[in-house]
Amino acid sequence: MLPNRHPGHFDARFVRHLAGLTRIYWTSPDAKRGAPLLALCVAMELGLVYANVNLARANSKVFDAVQGKQWPRFVEAIEIFLGVALVVVMISTYRIYVRNILQIRWREHLTRHFVDGWIGPYAYGQAQLHHRDTDNPDQRISQDIQSYVASALGLSLSLLSAVATLVSFSGVLWRLSGTWPLRIGGYELWIPGLMMWVAILYSIVSMYLTHKVGRTLVGINFDRLRFEADFRYGLVRFRDHTEAVALARGQEVERRIAMTRFHAVITNWWDLITRQRNLTMLTGGIGQANGIVPLLVAAPAFFAGRMTLGGVTETGIAYGQVSGALSWFVDAYQEIAAWRASIERLSTFREKLDETKNDVERADAVHVDPAADADVHVTRLDLTQPTGEIIAAGLDATLAAGQRTAVLGPPGRAKTTLFRALAGIWPFGHGRVAIPAQARTLFLAREPYLPFGTLREAVAYPADPKGFSDDAVREALSLVRLDALAPRLDERETWDQALSGDEQQRLVFARALLHAPDWLIMDDATAALDEATEKLVYEVLAARLPATTVVSLTNRPHVAAIHQRRLELVIGDGGAAGLQPG
Repeated sequence: MLPNRHPGHFDARFVRHLAGLTRIYWTSPDAKRGAPLLALCVAMELGLVYANVNLARANSKVFDAVQGKQWPRFVEAIEIFLGVALVVVMISTYRIYVRNILQIRWREHLTRHFVDGWIGPYAYGQAQLHHRDTDNPDQRISQDIQSYVASALGLSLSLLSAVATLVSFSGVLWRLSGTWPLRIGGYELWIPGLMMWVAILYSIVSMYLTHKVGRTLVGINFDRLRFEADFRYGLVRFRDHTEAVALARGQEVERRIAMTRFHAVITNWWDLITRQRNLTMLTGGIGQANGIVPLLVAAPAFFAGRMTLGGVTETGIAYGQVSGALSWFVDAYQEIAAWRASIERLSTFREKLDETKNDVERADAVHVDPAADADVHVTRLDLTQPTGEIIAAGLDATLAAGQRTAVLGPPGRAKTTLFRALAGIWPFGHGRVAIPAQARTLFLAREPYLPFGTLREAVAYPADPKGFSDDAVREALSLVRLDALAPRLDERETWDQALSGDEQQRLVFARALLHAPDWLIMDDATAALDEATEKLVYEVLAARLPATTVVSLTNRPHVAAIHQRRLELVIGDGGAAGLQPG
């Protein structure tokens, strides 16, 4: 069953979201470069309208010369027509070129804004708090931004062009259609600006019917983006966990999940193409019928000798321009619907990023502050779930610099949550963590992160690999018994899939040897190693990084035994906790 469709209303919420997204770029420092480009785009749109007015006049002179069989006037009119047509071609070409330059600048700044918000210090809190409300942030940042910027420029400039066309050609149409009557049966009805009123009436009816038929497209487009992204994400997730699925014999389940998600895509797609068919049929019929209207109305005046052939031609062109301008909403409706969906997805994403920032920075959250001395202090620390459920409460401890300290805790959330609080990525709860201000810290989780790229980049992460010599990298790999990988330093690979779990954990210890941090804080970072390798790794750390303070959060006593100091994380009733000397 499909989730509830997003309504996609054009209301005050839409206006607020549109204004908020637009301000991001147009109040930025780059706006001083974008503004001249926008002004040039506007000038070209207006210039194109003016050129089209002159093209219509030149066209009229050509046909008048043909009707009068006047060769010199015909040649002169053709020359004028070709000159104006060349101007139209040049403006038409460069208006797109300049618009594309502005579009990429706008998109670049907006993408940087959202990337900074998503891939930043609040990313973990965002994922914990609002992952259900901000599905597929990757798609919102890549596809939705591109769609929003392209449509924002395209729709606004085409609307400007439509208004300018309406103003420019309305006078022409009014003048041309005021010199002949409308014949109804045997009667002649004189209506000043007849064709102008016909165009207005036709456009009003067209807009009403278009909105009536196509208004559901906004919600359908919103859902289409979500369903497509969910389906793609599921396939990528399977690719990244192929081995685990194969070992669990879960292929059938994964196939069923993938096809269920694809079924949502297909159902939405049928809904979309059905509504688009109906709308296209309506707008196509409106367009075809509109093309014949000026001839039907003006032909009697021509046959009665009250209009020249050039006048009929110019009337048809002017009517087409005016009705086209008035029909802007009809022609742009499908793009507006997709644009509305992109605005909604980007705005809700932005709102949730702001909410996360406010939640993380609130006064009563868990804060990591600079310590007054060289030690790490945990003071009156309460850790909760994002929902408020207590994980551990009442934690107080001091981790002394220069000591290798093991924090031994029971299996469960408390130990890992404490690790995240020390790292400054868990704001949920109350209390304070103080870490020496100038200390270089490195945090190693149970599941190592290895970026896609070369092995050299994976070992050096997040530092620039150029900062470490080949000899230093090879030595670090050798110390953790990964000598076999040394010849592959510049090989590009998905290393989290190419290496086994214990190889990945040893690789991040090679990373620690290269970085030589002041504090190395780990959460079961040796869980995939056998005891002999585990002991070797800690001996290498002690020998090679004697000045590094090592803190290991673990649930295995034999790991705690190879440290100088031991604290036990004791969890009592109702989440009451304590860090006690072991």
